[in-house]
Amino acid sequence: MQFGIFSVGDVTPDPTDGRTPSEAERIKAMVAIAERAEQAGLDVFATGEHHNPPFVPSSPTTMLGYIAARTERLILSTATTLITTNDPVKIAEDFAMLQHLADGRVDLMMGRGNTGPVYPWFGKDIRDGIPLAIENYHLLHRLWREDVVDWEGEHRTPLQSFTSTPRPLDGVPPFVWHGSIRSPEIAEQAAYYGDGFFANNIFWPKEHYQRLIGLYRRRYEHYGHGAGDQAIVGLGGQVFMRRNSQDAVREFRPYFDNAPVYGHGPSLEEFTAQTPLTVGTPEQVIEKTLAFRDHFGDYQRQLFLVDHAGLPLKTVLEQIDMLGEEVVPVLRKEFAALRPAHVPETAPTHASQIAAQSLPKA
Repeated sequence: MQFGIFSVGDVTPDPTDGRTPSEAERIKAMVAIAERAEQAGLDVFATGEHHNPPFVPSSPTTMLGYIAARTERLILSTATTLITTNDPVKIAEDFAMLQHLADGRVDLMMGRGNTGPVYPWFGKDIRDGIPLAIENYHLLHRLWREDVVDWEGEHRTPLQSFTSTPRPLDGVPPFVWHGSIRSPEIAEQAAYYGDGFFANNIFWPKEHYQRLIGLYRRRYEHYGHGAGDQAIVGLGGQVFMRRNSQDAVREFRPYFDNAPVYGHGPSLEEFTAQTPLTVGTPEQVIEKTLAFRDHFGDYQRQLFLVDHAGLPLKTVLEQIDMLGEEVVPVLRKEFAALRPAHVPETAPTHASQIAAQSLPKA
């Protein structure tokens, strides 16, 4: 099973001292977080994509290319690649280039983002969000698999005899996740292509994500990619840990109360009771994360958010060390013991996709 970190890259004042990091500091902090994730034995680092303050990661492939040069094993991914407002031709070329630079250690997550104004900034209409996601990904899927593409759609200029360059490394496109917090159409899209489905699993009660993941599993089987329990599922999670649960709650509370997304809303206690947020000891994180399997079935990737809301870098690195030393080894063992033999243990990687291509056809 793959475990890792995802970052939304927010630049938020630290509520305990009022200090706001510069954009340069925040960008370099994200690089340090990725490096520490590899050092701690985690598998994945994923960055969001945003084009508005208070976020800095507007160019994920630039950041991931830099991280690729500073790491050896880490899978480099996105927590959102905006399939709606990015040109699919540019996505195809940017991520193929990153594949080559990173020796295949690349996948990505398609999403529509959570910022409505981004659509007109890039010449799009938010009312076309779902059609854009469907059409753009259909083109991207072809660009990675066909050397010469003729194409015409509703939302971009036609292509005639077009070849995106560079071609995917070893002829194998990056594995794609489709991320959604609310749209059954995206779960359907992931199932249709046999791609992965990633449920953010942070802000909403489990029943909401159970419906989306359940739909994805049923439709994955319907399209003939395998049994529903073999579908490739990823989940988000949100944690803050200390050796003593009371210390964790006391230290995290001001960050929670002032966080850009959920600050000044439900109490910390209400939020932890109703969502997957875990604030407590490593043992409590293990217990709550193991329960995700009870809610959603066996799954292949677990990413944790640990660096938001103004938390100092030193604190974030401590969180990653605790995940690597105390939490993830137990989760790996427990999830592996529970997983049926026919269910994939991990999401596809570049190496596993090459190996699958060499297998004889049934």
